[in-house]
Amino acid sequence: MSEEQVSDRIATIPNLISFIRLAAIPVFWWLLLAEDNVAAATILFAVVATTDWIDGFLARRLDQVSKLGKTLDPVADRLMIASGVIAGLIAGVVPPPIGYILIAREIYMAIVALFTYVRGAGTLEVRWLGKVATLLVYTSIGWFYFAAIPFLESILTPLAWIAGVGGLALYWVTAFQYTGDALRAVRELESIASPEES
Repeated sequence: MSEEQVSDRIATIPNLISFIRLAAIPVFWWLLLAEDNVAAATILFAVVATTDWIDGFLARRLDQVSKLGKTLDPVADRLMIASGVIAGLIAGVVPPPIGYILIAREIYMAIVALFTYVRGAGTLEVRWLGKVATLLVYTSIGWFYFAAIPFLESILTPLAWIAGVGGLALYWVTAFQYTGDALRAVRELESIASPEES
């Protein structure tokens, strides 16, 4: 468990940033699929991706770590990555091998998170390695989008593949680490509850 102070506050600067990031997701879909504006969608995706660390950084710096923020931050990450991948697959921007393996990982993690929540163990602490993996995946997806611009394709496509393969490898490593975290949290909860029930 983290030793930082976690409040029940809703109106905080980090939470506002997380809400803005969430609000940008439908705009991204509209730009890419309705307007067929890959360049604008790419810029928006890049902006949201580069703000991934800001809400967490400000929460700690301003002493505004909150329960809502600890939920919103990873949710915004997951939804933006999922949007970039699914919309990118539809638009032909993201290669199927990268996209489908990433989707499989997200489904797996959703099951782990649901298991943890249903068993009453709350939410899992975000791991530093998970943040690194998220950054690599964000970078990879972003580069695939930028590579859709013809004069950048030859430069960014190889970099996108390298970041994507590396990010996915770390993503699955952290998925199994989170699975271990979930099992430990549930066991600890059950060990605390067992004496009370006996």
